[in-house]
Amino acid sequence: MILTDELCEKLAAAAKEKSQELGIDISFAICDANGLLKVFRRYGEALVLSITLVPGKAYTSAITQNKTKDVAGWAKEGQPLMAIQSNDPKITLVAGGYPLFVNGKTAGGIGVGGGTEEQDCKIAEYVLTVFEKCIK
Repeated sequence: MILTDELCEKLAAAAKEKSQELGIDISFAICDANGLLKVFRRYGEALVLSITLVPGKAYTSAITQNKTKDVAGWAKEGQPLMAIQSNDPKITLVAGGYPLFVNGKTAGGIGVGGGTEEQDCKIAEYVLTVFEKCIK
């Protein structure tokens, strides 16, 4: 299993570290490759809405193997995944979800929320760099 408890704690700590550097409170989640929640953290006074959105971001990224921002574009009218979220209510079309890959296979997904889209994505991308260092 790639997403051990120890690795998940390192990723959560990395998300917290980066959020503190940016001066914001966030929620953070990790799902396994099946979209099952492994870790959820709400740091400080992160937005209440992030409690719902962030696990959904991690789930969406894990099961679609894409960033939630990209899935959102594909879910619009006339696009290949039009209305995907109406078939699965856990799908979240808000930026801040990123898939985790190991050797080209999906290991899971992460979700970050509580800041602006740019801040959430910056934190998630930082967590991805930590993940990549840890799995080498």
